[in-house]
Amino acid sequence: MKWRSLEESALQAETRSLREIFTERKELIAKYVPADIQAIHARVVTELKESGMVDRVLRPGSKAPAFELSDHNGNLLRSSQLLERNRLVICFFRGRWCPFCVGQMEALNVIVPQLEELHASLVAISPQTVQQSYFMADQHKLRFPLLSDAGNTVARQFGLVYRVPDYQQEIYRRVFVNLPFVNGDDSWELPIPATYVLDHDHAVLYASADPDYMDRPEPGDIVQFLSQISQ
Repeated sequence: MKWRSLEESALQAETRSLREIFTERKELIAKYVPADIQAIHARVVTELKESGMVDRVLRPGSKAPAFELSDHNGNLLRSSQLLERNRLVICFFRGRWCPFCVGQMEALNVIVPQLEELHASLVAISPQTVQQSYFMADQHKLRFPLLSDAGNTVARQFGLVYRVPDYQQEIYRRVFVNLPFVNGDDSWELPIPATYVLDHDHAVLYASADPDYMDRPEPGDIVQFLSQISQ
């Protein structure tokens, strides 16, 4: 199965909603991925929802932790510096191996100019190594920093981290998703996808977190939210 690069899909990404892009990818998965494997991934999502972890993630009104992480070029970025003049949009994602993460990153890439007009910065955080983040930023021509959260240290403070169950690890190994290599540790931990908007004092203004990796907020909704609070 081939996931289009930015050059191949940028025009469509500008004219279609993220929901439509995801619907297309879901249809490809339904067509090409065996039903028993689909069922395993669905089981993990169900178990995460039933665990109540979503009730423990940071919500609007909370204070997000300050952090410093290396971007895809190896430069250290501090949240305090990013928030000095701009609000901050943070997108937690699983990694470059996830087609839904790729789709989301490309869709977010389109709204970077709008975010800049609204005095907001964008960063995306994953547990993958700096090298993997560099490969992703370069391949998809991303115009915002990809930050490497080694050991999911920051994601854990947001309440987003879970361990991939053993029965799903086996599936990932079979399709060559080598998380210990991609993330640089053998914890088999990932963050659930989440999007946050932080104010200058690290206050959480907006939060969206869902164990279902195929359900993420529309980039346009983030722009609309920032437009409303900027008025």
